[in-house]
Amino acid sequence: MKATAIVAHGGVEGLRYMDLPDPQPGPNEVVIRVRACALNHLDVWLRIGIPAYKLELPHVPGSDVAGEIVALGDGVTNFKVGDKVIVNPNLTCGECEWCRMGEDSMCQSFGIFGARCWGGYAEFAKVPARNLIPMPENLTFEQAAAFPLTFLTAWHMLITRAGLKPGERVLVVAAGSGVGVAAVQIAKLAGAFVIATAGTDEKCEKAKALGADAVINHSREDIAEKVRELTDGRGVDVVFEHVGPAVFEQCLRSLAKGGRIVTCGATTGPTASFDIRFLFSRQLSIIGSMMGRTSELLTIVRLVGEGKLKPIIDRTFPLAEAAKAHEILESRNFFGKLVLVP
Repeated sequence: MKATAIVAHGGVEGLRYMDLPDPQPGPNEVVIRVRACALNHLDVWLRIGIPAYKLELPHVPGSDVAGEIVALGDGVTNFKVGDKVIVNPNLTCGECEWCRMGEDSMCQSFGIFGARCWGGYAEFAKVPARNLIPMPENLTFEQAAAFPLTFLTAWHMLITRAGLKPGERVLVVAAGSGVGVAAVQIAKLAGAFVIATAGTDEKCEKAKALGADAVINHSREDIAEKVRELTDGRGVDVVFEHVGPAVFEQCLRSLAKGGRIVTCGATTGPTASFDIRFLFSRQLSIIGSMMGRTSELLTIVRLVGEGKLKPIIDRTFPLAEAAKAHEILESRNFFGKLVLVP
């Protein structure tokens, strides 16, 4: 099969379009023909090489995959060849205490498809059958690949971890990213007043079109000051944060008393500093979040199928141009998702 694999850690020159052996399904596994695979920032971390992911190279990344089944392993009875499916990116044991409680992302051996195993930057991918979800008939393959990881992450952050309630005010940082466009829509669906930040006026307008009630151009406006202006000095109840130290202190200063900040990322670095007195005197909460539950993803798939949540695709690329897609992903010159089409 043709695939784009990481053959060396570092820049995009470490990605190579090459021939690799076709995958063969083992027991309780299937092979799917990949019709679309969306990019995530995780792909960049895997390519660069970070301690959390020790890869044996070459490695095929790609966590968000949609396609059709072409081969079934022994024991697979609930799918058939030809079925159109979406891959649940959560890889879990299904047996530990956390899995038995339905807390997938807390699994003792938790992993992400495309990171712990080969993923979707290829013509074919091998997937555990229990990680397959039937694809809504009204979606294209590109749309089906453009939402699982980011919408699951955003839902778990806002609805489950932060407990967002109708009528609350929420700040969504970097609303033009894949997880940002998901957060704006989910927060609106939950009945919140949404303030979104983006780095250009064009992205701000697109965020408003998605449902944001107010926008902040963070390239020229102070986030915390603008939030205070938009909320009559009160601040927001929830901050949706996934950038890290570049904005973390501003996000804390944007919170109302008793507010909570929920974070899932650190794309600008791993360490943030702030005045602890501000934290306890205003009774703020800092909440960590990672991925989400399969039950949440099933809800999201239903809502996407019903048109209540919408995958946003900036552009698509042939699989052979994955390096170019990585360059655009790192440039942040996009809105929504970048998708590879084998």
